[in-house]
This record gives sequence, C-alpha cells and structure tokens, in this order.
Amino acid sequence: MLPIPANELNGSGALGPYWTFYHAVVAEQLRQWLPERPSLLLDLSGGRGRWTAQVARAGHRVIQVMDFRRLSEPWLRDASDRVQKVRADDLDFLPDACVDAVIAEERALSVEIMAESVIQDVARVLKPGGRALVCVDSLVLGMAILAEQNYWAHLCQTGEVMLVPWPDGSITRCFTSVQLRELLTAAGLEVEWVRPRTVLSPSTVDHVLSTGGHSLARLVRTELATRPDEEDTVGIHLVASARKKG
Repeated sequence: MLPIPANELNGSGALGPYWTFYHAVVAEQLRQWLPERPSLLLDLSGGRGRWTAQVARAGHRVIQVMDFRRLSEPWLRDASDRVQKVRADDLDFLPDACVDAVIAEERALSVEIMAESVIQDVARVLKPGGRALVCVDSLVLGMAILAEQNYWAHLCQTGEVMLVPWPDGSITRCFTSVQLRELLTAAGLEVEWVRPRTVLSPSTVDHVLSTGGHSLARLVRTELATRPDEEDTVGIHLVASARKKG
C-alpha cells in the first residue's frame, strides 16, 4: 500500500472514506481478539480512540491510563461503571500479574520513544497467559514523512531505531515488522502474529465503497482474511498480538 500523506493522517480530507474503513478494521480486529470471558484489561491508548468503550460494551472491565501529554477524545470522557480512568506516565501503580490483557492502540508504543521500558512494564503486569495487542508506526510511514520534509539524508539512516520528526514538532518511533517482533520477544512475550493494520490501498477502498450496499463489511472481511508476509513492512501502521508465557 502506498504511504498516506502526512496531512491526511488525522482522518480528515480526501481520504475520509479510507479512515472509515480503517476504523472499522480496527474495531473488528479488536472484537475478534478480545477474551471470550469477562476479564480485566489495561488500555494504554492514552484516552484516544473508541477502543475502551468497545471493550467495556463487550462486558470487560477496563483500566484506562490517561497520559497527561495526550488529549483524550470527546467520546471517551463519559466512562461507564466498567471503566476506571487513571492519570499516570508509567505503570508503577499496578502490581505484578494483575491484568488479563493489555491494549496499546493509537500508536502508543511509537509515541512513547522508550518503547522497551513500556513493553517491559506490560509484560510485568500481565498475568501468565495474558495477551497484548499493540499498534505502532511503520518504517514505511516514517520514510514517507521524512521525504515530505526533504530530510533525504535521514532516509539512509534506517538502522536500529528510527525517530521521525513530524511537522507539528512531535517525534514518532517507527518500526519494521522484524523490529516489532524483537521488541516483544525481548520483553519475554511470545509473538502470535505481526501484520500491517491494512494492506488495501486508499484508492481501492474508495472505489469499492463508492458501489454502496454492504461494501464496507465486505472490505473489512477481505482485509482481515489477507495473510501478508510477516517479514514485510507495508502500510502506515503495524499491529501485533503477543502472549505472556505460562
């Protein structure tokens, strides 16, 4: 899939239909990933996105970590009795092996530059057999942003860690599929799968959605049925599922 221009990454503009599809994919992927039985989940998405509300509606209890550095989305300000919100910049307030699953959506591990420290904490608070679902910025996205800013020299420096400055002054950490897998295994987690969040291109999505009917549902099913090579880094975001041993 071709990189999406940085000015379209906020979900507005000409790529509105693509982002409708993107969020539908995330919601269905999360639905399929969630534990079957009522569980306690930790959400590290910083109060952004609809995912905490979706988890609560599925019957789970959620500890939502609200990062002081990131603004929450309006639709998450009204928490249900299943959601406990905590303002914190680390997980020291949680004891070992206390949650059944961890969600780190909304590029949480890319926004947090020291991702190794975060994932070590995730592994610590997970119960044996607990799972983590994480989403990060891909190397493809990082290189596209650098190219748009004419940082051509930086494009040659794609070694161990790639930190990318955004036009708004923020910094994001971008990963290859291999680097994401290594990040998780180094924390003692067993990787179940790594894949691009989406492989269908915006132009394909726009064309299919223009036909109307139940095209969005068909697109989502097609996307999630796709089995891309786990060693390839395509698309703007990568997503992975990992399990704690035991």
